[in-house]
Amino acid sequence: MQLWTTGVAAARASARAAQEAEAAGFDGMLVVDSQNLSGDPYVSLAMAAAATTRIGLGTGVTNSVTRHAAVTAASIASVDRISNGRAVLGLGRGDSALAHLGRGPARLAQFERYLKQLQTYLRGEAVPFAEIDIPLDTAPPLSELELADAPPSSRIAWIAGGRKVPVEVGASGPKVIAMAALHADRVMFTLGADVERLAWGIDLARATRKSAGLDPDGVTFGAFINLACHPDRAAARGVVRGGLTTFARFSVMHGKANGPVSARDRDVLESLRTSYDMRAHTRGDSRQAGVLTDDFVDRFAIAGPPEHCIARLNALRALGLDKVAISGGTRGADAAHAETARALMRSEVLPAMRA
Repeated sequence: MQLWTTGVAAARASARAAQEAEAAGFDGMLVVDSQNLSGDPYVSLAMAAAATTRIGLGTGVTNSVTRHAAVTAASIASVDRISNGRAVLGLGRGDSALAHLGRGPARLAQFERYLKQLQTYLRGEAVPFAEIDIPLDTAPPLSELELADAPPSSRIAWIAGGRKVPVEVGASGPKVIAMAALHADRVMFTLGADVERLAWGIDLARATRKSAGLDPDGVTFGAFINLACHPDRAAARGVVRGGLTTFARFSVMHGKANGPVSARDRDVLESLRTSYDMRAHTRGDSRQAGVLTDDFVDRFAIAGPPEHCIARLNALRALGLDKVAISGGTRGADAAHAETARALMRSEVLPAMRA
């Protein structure tokens, strides 16, 4: 099971962060794509690629609205070239990137269309002009220019013949899980660290592929996991609480809790949704962080001493996940506790998982 770390897109800090992640033994590093809150992810990934030799590099995650599929494909393929085949493209429906544009997540039909177009571009194949979502009141048809000759469709020619960059979809709801199972290379669940919930997601994805006449084993599975390793369990919960608000909210963003969930956890999720302040996104000292109970944090995140974290990660491996993207301390968490968690992850947890 690959263990990746996640962080913000910061061009001047990305090279150092990637070098530290590589030295610690992580398999890869993902950076967010949220243009109003952080820098450009592809610039950051390019800087990281130039400073490292081994670790994978990717978006965690970009979205289907703020960039055209052709632009996204060209950007991640460029990172793949620079890194000699170490790039991966993580895609979701959008959260903070769209919230700061006054919009909610992409509609399902648009997301599926974008995902299919993205895969087509990355294979070096052509997307028909008629399928491209550029409003006519933004740009008229090319035919109006009456050119002597013009491309018949949209294709990124320089990608053809190279390695196809894998596409991962962050998914929590049943419809997006199904889309990802059909069109992505890996489903990255945002269902928390609870084995029952993750097993539900895996079963749903496999069943979707089987119903479509596809090999149930033709897609792989991973998960975004909030993890903090600390000998004091209360301190560990404090470190992980801010980031968990963001990922847990995905399971109830549209009003109904996704996946298996107890009545008690459903109440927490619903309170999280109605109390969420996007201006304090991911912060450990936010109003929404105070909504999460200790029991909820213990089920949806991994927080505790090294041996506890190792056992929980091994349970995820046994479930069939081949990749875990770990999100640790965020702004607003106790800095000393967050540093202890970071050090124990690198000195205790990573070596034990490798062994």
